[in-house]
Amino acid sequence: MRFLSAHLLIASALNATFGPVLATNSTTQRALSALRTCTLLQTSLGPEIVQLSGVEFLSSTTNAWSLFNTEPRPTCTVFPQQASHVQTAMAAIFRDKIHYAVQAGGHTAMTGWNTVQDGILFFFSHMNSVSYDSVKDTITLQPGIHWDDALTQLQPLGVAPLGGRLGDVGTGLLLGGGLSYLSGEFGFSSDAYVEVDVVLVTGKLVTATATNQYADLFRALKGGANRFGIVTRYEVQAIHTGTNADKNFFGGLILYPNSSAEALINATHKYVNTVSDPKASILMAFSNTVNGSIISPSHILTLFYNGPSLPPSIFGDFLSIPASFTQLSPVSYVEANNVLGSGAGRGFGQLFGASAFNGGVDQYMNALRSWNVYTSTIQGSLSGAVLAFTPILRSQILAGRARGSNIMDPPLENYAAVQIQSQMLGGLTTLSNQVDTARQTLFSSIPRSPGLPLYINECDATQNVFATYGRFNEMRNTYAKYDPTRFNMRFTDGPIGL
Repeated sequence: MRFLSAHLLIASALNATFGPVLATNSTTQRALSALRTCTLLQTSLGPEIVQLSGVEFLSSTTNAWSLFNTEPRPTCTVFPQQASHVQTAMAAIFRDKIHYAVQAGGHTAMTGWNTVQDGILFFFSHMNSVSYDSVKDTITLQPGIHWDDALTQLQPLGVAPLGGRLGDVGTGLLLGGGLSYLSGEFGFSSDAYVEVDVVLVTGKLVTATATNQYADLFRALKGGANRFGIVTRYEVQAIHTGTNADKNFFGGLILYPNSSAEALINATHKYVNTVSDPKASILMAFSNTVNGSIISPSHILTLFYNGPSLPPSIFGDFLSIPASFTQLSPVSYVEANNVLGSGAGRGFGQLFGASAFNGGVDQYMNALRSWNVYTSTIQGSLSGAVLAFTPILRSQILAGRARGSNIMDPPLENYAAVQIQSQMLGGLTTLSNQVDTARQTLFSSIPRSPGLPLYINECDATQNVFATYGRFNEMRNTYAKYDPTRFNMRFTDGPIGL
């Protein structure tokens, strides 16, 4: 266990000087309380670490990928340079009952999950290093690193962490489980954890592993999102993907016209139900671009195989469907992760929604029809919409169980994680009742198959994802153990259900 006591001494001194801050329901009181705590923290940690104004402060408040998460204004931003800074700030937040939020990569589409009004924002831009230990064969990630930076720095060594599929995404992906082009072989991205340093709501720093006294916390951090503390260090198993010159993968992307949509649904359903090769990976995304009264569908498949070619027995159906553009070749793992771009674009409000399927092809066709109706219903508010299917293979679930399982604990079978993305009109910051109603109608029309977990990184904030987890009861008990006053649930936005 790693534990620094300095933050406790500072917190004690501050409390003796100013006394506890009384919490009320008043917005004014909340703002004043946050300002007092921010001022105290700036005195103790310094103006470089705790900022209430200035260019860097303003940049942290507008960094979020979703425009909706750039609207709230924190009272101050904490820019930690080491774990002890997080401890000191979290201890003060806990003592004074201050609202807070954490932003690592900033790439969530769940409104409010990485931002706060009249509270304290942790922003990890100064903790963004990555390193490889060849003796332990592990990679250490600080929370502020983005996947493109991590992959680029590690590729000369021929290794990579299990991460995401877009370069701009950060380490928050790990706390939600994480999906990558390597998932079939190695599990959800968080299944690669070796050690995790986490600051609990009280400010205490602990190191959780699969075998120490924090083993329950370790598992909860594999899918528990932001509910179990603030992670300041991830040590994960290294995956030997090769260098850029090695080109160990084959694949790329294929664009299809809308006339191929039904064939793509059939091929996706067949893939989910029949493929067992862990070296294969696809992401099937149906896309509608909206320009005023015009909806332009086009559909994108990314497909990769960890080998010299695409086996026809796995990918043949997709390769035979009429396409408008095909780009397939030997690629490195870094190149595979760049095929869809970085995802770094800003300026649009983003919303997600989740489902999960293991039924017949009619379930998939119904999803496509319902999503098209949804797009048409609210097209006046949209710039684009996506319906995406990620196959979760049995091998992926087995890989996770071999490493002690995760808190999601899906049933041992193939299924599809379903994601709905809505990109609103540029500059739109307020949603109409029509949009909210249409979203709930869509979710109710494409319910998850019984027993399957939803994917929390790509859900709607109103969906009770935790309740779909295989280890939900264990998760509730673990949360009660490490946060008995439910401070996190009361003072930071995030998943519901605990």
